[in-house]
Amino acid sequence: MTAYLITGASIVGGEVADLLIDNGEIVATGTGLDAPADAQTIDAQGLVALPGLVDLHTHLREPGREDAETVFTGTRAAAKGGFTAVFAMANTDPVADTAGVVEQVWRLGRDAGYADVYPIGAVTVGRKGTQLAELGAMADSAARVRVFSDDGDCVWDAALMRRALEYVKAFGGVIAQHAQEPRLTQGAQMNEGALSGVLGLTGWPSVAEEAIIARDILLNAHVGSKLHVCHLSTKGSVEIVRAAKRRGLEVTAEVTPHHLLLTEELATSYNPVYKVNPPLRTKEDVEAVREGLADGTIDIVATDHAPHPVEDKDCEWSAAAFGMTGLETALSVVQHAMIDTKLLTWADVADRMSYRPAAIGQAAEHGRPLEAGAPANVVLYDPRVERIVVPEDSVSLSRNTPFEGMTLPGKVVATFLRGTPTVLDGELTR
Repeated sequence: MTAYLITGASIVGGEVADLLIDNGEIVATGTGLDAPADAQTIDAQGLVALPGLVDLHTHLREPGREDAETVFTGTRAAAKGGFTAVFAMANTDPVADTAGVVEQVWRLGRDAGYADVYPIGAVTVGRKGTQLAELGAMADSAARVRVFSDDGDCVWDAALMRRALEYVKAFGGVIAQHAQEPRLTQGAQMNEGALSGVLGLTGWPSVAEEAIIARDILLNAHVGSKLHVCHLSTKGSVEIVRAAKRRGLEVTAEVTPHHLLLTEELATSYNPVYKVNPPLRTKEDVEAVREGLADGTIDIVATDHAPHPVEDKDCEWSAAAFGMTGLETALSVVQHAMIDTKLLTWADVADRMSYRPAAIGQAAEHGRPLEAGAPANVVLYDPRVERIVVPEDSVSLSRNTPFEGMTLPGKVVATFLRGTPTVLDGELTR
């Protein structure tokens, strides 16, 4: 394995130091490091060094929708975005509700070699919300599943949700809830408000998200298990989670890059690229989730990377699929929304996009500080440059980015997975 000497990097935006990577580990940090004679030197002057990013919420679509994405193409997109680990959601075909399916996804990720893939198991059989899936078998499988979610659908039955929380408590698992009360969102197309009325699109009320979050926090307080809230999007949801944490209740939450930046006003274009679940909300909601991420109410940023083929988006709004891609633009959006606005520091970004998601997902080899002895999962990022988002530049199979044409700051220059470069000079190494 080639050794790498990274010189002059700003470690999580702070001190400038060198990093020596060899044999899959960070061997040393500091200045004047004694590197092997054959080590390759990377000049990182002006670059920020971050621990490899961890995405707790991505859709790799395989098995079943390989026309939208595969584990191979999705992890290439992850590496390009600075991620060294991704958690793959269960809404595949067949659904990842058995040990066999989660092991298939895990092995595909291992074979691809661009990022570690941690399969998320479904909570219920077929994600139908009526019967618990084989949670224990998935936990004991080679994939060692610890996060379970019916994402795309809500576990709306309170009794079933309680049983799921109780079951995973036995092995320290996490239930990640897609908070959407289905009876309040039948036929919903966009955020409910004055604008949805003007546009003639069925509204998606904030309370449909908030009611489920409040219920599940109370259920989890009763059970004493681990609850994670997927893609929180409203001011009310932030307030509910903040109040729960002040009471010392066990709950973690995520926000997506698109909910940190984009608002419902984009729906006026009727362009389905802006159709997403949960929907883009108001400017007030965007400000609230930014504040929640800054003060720690929201624990992490997760992409909810949801690729779709052209035919699923190039149609009228009501017929279009929900979802946006996000792996390759996440860090730039976070810089734009949170760093450049002085709401977070780079050390905070390392916390929200590496340390904490790794801890929630129990990915022991990831989310480690950049220090001697840690696995060499490293990202070098240039915050000084700007780029215009061009969908055709993506290495994902799908092109449904909501940031098309936008000028975003920053670029991933290099990504290392256990000391092996997956990205160098901003391009994939293979």
